[in-house]
Amino acid sequence: MEFKDRIKELRLQKGYSQMQLAQLTGISQSAIAKWELGKTEPTASAIITLARFFDESSDYLLGLED
Repeated sequence: MEFKDRIKELRLQKGYSQMQLAQLTGISQSAIAKWELGKTEPTASAIITLARFFDESSDYLLGLED
């Protein structure tokens, strides 16, 4: 599973819209939308923010582990 799939899956499991996730993490909604569509890749700092927010490892988010 790729990053775009993991981030969307985690977001939906928590019941958040892209806008809610953006507000809770300080990441723009447009960045989240682009990641979920696979149009862009997140920065290292965004990966760290998301890993902490979802209580997952960065390797999990990146699809390097299950």
